[in-house]
Amino acid sequence: MIPKITFWRVVAVIIVIAGLYSTYLRLFGGLSASTNLSDDFPWGLWIGFDILVGVGLAAGGFSICAIVHIFNIEKYKPLARPAILTAFLGYLLVIFGLMYDLGKPYNIWHAIIYWNPRSVMFEVAWCVMLYTSVLFLEFIPVVLEKYKLHKLLKFMKKVGIPIMIVGVILSTLHQSSLGSLFLIIPQKMSQIWYSPLLPVYFYISAIGAGLSMVIFEAYLSARAFNKGIEADLLSRVGLISVIVLMIGFVIKLIDLIVSGNINLLLTINNYSLLYYLEVLIGIFIPFGLLIQKSFRENRRWLYASAVMIISGFLLNRLNVSISSISPETGVSYFPSINEISVTLMLIVLGMWAFKLIAKNFPVFTEEIHHEEFEAKLNETTIAN
Repeated sequence: MIPKITFWRVVAVIIVIAGLYSTYLRLFGGLSASTNLSDDFPWGLWIGFDILVGVGLAAGGFSICAIVHIFNIEKYKPLARPAILTAFLGYLLVIFGLMYDLGKPYNIWHAIIYWNPRSVMFEVAWCVMLYTSVLFLEFIPVVLEKYKLHKLLKFMKKVGIPIMIVGVILSTLHQSSLGSLFLIIPQKMSQIWYSPLLPVYFYISAIGAGLSMVIFEAYLSARAFNKGIEADLLSRVGLISVIVLMIGFVIKLIDLIVSGNINLLLTINNYSLLYYLEVLIGIFIPFGLLIQKSFRENRRWLYASAVMIISGFLLNRLNVSISSISPETGVSYFPSINEISVTLMLIVLGMWAFKLIAKNFPVFTEEIHHEEFEAKLNETTIAN
């Protein structure tokens, strides 16, 4: 059956075609022909967005798994499968994105053979490989359920908890280790973002943004597949998300005061304005909305808050990896059209993959029709 031609499908196809052309330039022309990177500024959009943002937004997988299967809070179980699928696809796209950024992508297997346990990159590489494998194993029961392979399904359920515990440990390690990558360049970063606590900030912000990603994909799934998730669960997830992010902000504020860098926020310049934008969009406005029950239990405000949190998280990662470094090094950088087109292509491919899998496998264990979604929210509001 030929898909119906729509405006957004045409846009998506154009993005993929442009991304494939940029891929060709990257493979046959190298980094210099396809990017604005240089020896003085070797990390750009493909690290700042494709890796740091991609890994962080996939944190909803380990957060929800920990809540449901390790802490045994069963009421959040309907969120588990979509969160695991989102995380699994997110990590696959992170790996593909890394292939673009590596100078010699065909040597990516070196981390398996040539060990360097003192390297943060080595730890991140192994954790990403192992955690992607864990996410695959966590999602396998959905496939086994689809094809009614009951014996294998029973076995996977028996070993499921140990696998998920390993997954939570691995994800915790590399979510924080991504922040450790920047600890070696204190002189090259604005002190607004640099801190010995960067690993802690990366971990906390990943949990908040990852939970918001669960809300984001649940809302879009309700529209795209005429399905949804329990509305009261999404409301609670939204509240947990902003509380976690606010805790991270308070720790950051105390850190700036103790380090004597709080005066950097009192000087109006590009750095301070970017930081204010980051926390305003990603923390303060969503916190002000979701702390109020009437906004938190409204489908549209809940979705809008999730979008703002994700946007603030994106700004934070780009500020840490690009904005805070570029002026300090005296080297200007802005991503090339090829870098942007590859990133957009990966996003589109991820959305296509999620849609294809969600349509053909029992990702949503408890289906709720889109028309009933708002009704459930209203019922929750009346009950409370």
